[in-house]
Amino acid sequence: MDMLRGAKIAEAGLTEWRKLAQGLHARYLTADFATGVRFVAAVGEAGDEVGHHPRVTIGQGHVDLELVTADAIYRDDEGTEHVVEWVTQQDVDLARRVTEIAAEHRLDADPASVSEIELGLDAAGSATVAPVWAALLTGDAASQGRGSPGDEVRDATGRVPNLWFDDLAADAVPGQRFHVEVYVAPEVAAQRVAAAVAAGGTVVDDSNAPGLTVVADQEGNRGVICADTSAETEDRTGSAS
Repeated sequence: MDMLRGAKIAEAGLTEWRKLAQGLHARYLTADFATGVRFVAAVGEAGDEVGHHPRVTIGQGHVDLELVTADAIYRDDEGTEHVVEWVTQQDVDLARRVTEIAAEHRLDADPASVSEIELGLDAAGSATVAPVWAALLTGDAASQGRGSPGDEVRDATGRVPNLWFDDLAADAVPGQRFHVEVYVAPEVAAQRVAAAVAAGGTVVDDSNAPGLTVVADQEGNRGVICADTSAETEDRTGSAS
């Protein structure tokens, strides 16, 4: 099944969901654990009907869900097909059904609170170092390149954050190579950056804001606030994406 670009996701009008990294994310607020379990059971039944299920986490007062297709098809500029983890039409369809189930269970959504953490590593040769990180992070060599056309390390069970590789500049000076990528809902990206700055951080690069904003702490360690604005719906942006 073909992956969906941001504009197509925006057209779906999934107001209770946000596109973070590769998937669609939602949070529903629950009064207690039992309420969350009943909601998840209903979502599971809906997933059984279509043979597709979200990743689910039940927390204190909420249920978090992520929808992503493990074998989406991505075509590069040359037309070559790659199997990737990404949003497809089946995720959009199931997200709509989950929204209906949440309404039936009288649960409120809290889309602005969703987030996703990934790791980034600047490397001169990702193909060389990726096997080491696949072993360290997951213990599974197959996690290198899983759901990606590159060498990214992704654990199939979701136990650890995805690890991305960025090209190391030829003239790079010794220093931090690892950075944390924090994916948030677009409507809270500026607020998250402001909070980091208020805590003593410094904006190092906002040339790609609000999609990407690089923030450094007082010792120069960097993190990136990421927001997928390409999938923003009309009701949140004021204009179609």
